[in-house]
Amino acid sequence: MKSGADNLPDDPVLLKALVLQLQEQVALLRHKLFSPKSERSPEDADSPQLAMFNEAEELLEEPAGGSIETEVEEVVAPVKRRGKRKPLPAELPRVEIVHELPEHERTCACGACKQAIGEETSEQLEIIPMQVRVIRHIRKTYACKACESAPVTADKPAQLIEKSLASPSVLAMLLTTKYADGIPLYRFEKMLSRHGIDIPRQTLARWVIQSGEQLQPLLNIMRDQLLGYPVLHCDETRLQVLHEPGRDPSAQSWMWVQSGGPPEKPVVLFDYSTSRAQDVPLRLLEGYRGYLMTDDYAGYNTVAAQEGIERLACWAHARRKFIDAQKVQPKGKIGRADIALNLINKLYGIERDHKDSGDLERHAVRQQRSLLVLEQLKAWLDKTQPQVAVQNALGKAVNYLASNWNRLVRYVEGGHLPIDNNRAENAIRPFVIGRKNWLFSDTPKGATASAQIYSLIETAKANGQEPYAWLRYILERVPLANSIEDFEALLPWNCPPTNAS
Repeated sequence: MKSGADNLPDDPVLLKALVLQLQEQVALLRHKLFSPKSERSPEDADSPQLAMFNEAEELLEEPAGGSIETEVEEVVAPVKRRGKRKPLPAELPRVEIVHELPEHERTCACGACKQAIGEETSEQLEIIPMQVRVIRHIRKTYACKACESAPVTADKPAQLIEKSLASPSVLAMLLTTKYADGIPLYRFEKMLSRHGIDIPRQTLARWVIQSGEQLQPLLNIMRDQLLGYPVLHCDETRLQVLHEPGRDPSAQSWMWVQSGGPPEKPVVLFDYSTSRAQDVPLRLLEGYRGYLMTDDYAGYNTVAAQEGIERLACWAHARRKFIDAQKVQPKGKIGRADIALNLINKLYGIERDHKDSGDLERHAVRQQRSLLVLEQLKAWLDKTQPQVAVQNALGKAVNYLASNWNRLVRYVEGGHLPIDNNRAENAIRPFVIGRKNWLFSDTPKGATASAQIYSLIETAKANGQEPYAWLRYILERVPLANSIEDFEALLPWNCPPTNAS
């Protein structure tokens, strides 16, 4: 048997390159293990992001003088001061408690009675624990005593799950705690048990699946809305399903997310699949025509090659690779990764300055300012690519930028086009956070239900609806819906604003 040393290259140059590559890998691994996990988004220097999706906004000192090869723009970290406490929401109900002076203090030393001339007001938040009660449906039965006609019993309103203990409020709380708050079913089971309610988690899981099935018509309309808008984001993440027929429990399945729709009617849809193959996006995006924003995963190549689909690439992914290269370059020196990051940060700075502008104005700014920065970055890329090794972190970043360049620069074609895929990554984040609590799905039906409920909750949140209140609102009305118009009235952008109070 050959030892590991026998596989080492004989050429000293190759051996040195291998050692440097391994050192970089160790340095990156140590950084991932021991560095802070909260990172900054390039679009918002004050916004914390998860380490798995977004990268740190590195602070660089500007060297004296220099050209594009050496000059790095200075970024000054804002000084955070403690601001005023935000007032409690005006729509919350309020209970007034008036505090009076004791009777003996209302008499002045001169003997006169003091008069009220004003008041001081302060507010304090109060939370009432979950209230559990039983709704008794009493259906009166009537019969005619003068003849033998059959008795008639009053109808009971249609229920989402017939012959079930679950009212719309219970279902809304169940779905919200699991999919908005990431609380596993066994913990919700314990929450109910503290109130003397014994409902096994198997029953809770069945309610989740049945709710997803009953709400599918809403998801169908949301998909039509998503595919009808000419910009769409896609991403995917792993999911483990224990009892998948014909598959090992440790096999990886996938949760796909698509985010898009008009700005005033955003849609977020999740879909469960056992596969990460190209047939999945082909199915999910059937009939779509427009710009498709993804990472560089090859599974999107076939759908992007279809007529009428223009693929965009994500600058956040490109930037992330230069962040890795920056981490392993010599300390205290300005390297090539800094130069690339400086130019990419300028692109994001332009976007940040005009994030509230209209599409026409943003397009004009991109043509005037962003194109100049892109030209500088392309000139640097063409000069640098032949000079770097493919295997090290900088080489990987440079080659990623070069291979995706044509798709990366396309966002300047219109003011409505995104610079990165952060919208999809932000949309999939609640699923990733929730997965850390419940870890896996038990069955394919459960995974499908998770996709359905995540779609509803994340779309509701994107449209400014409070998840529990909106779910309760629609769960009370879905059993009565008989037409497409009835279901359209329950979409998050068509419902009246809801809140949990």
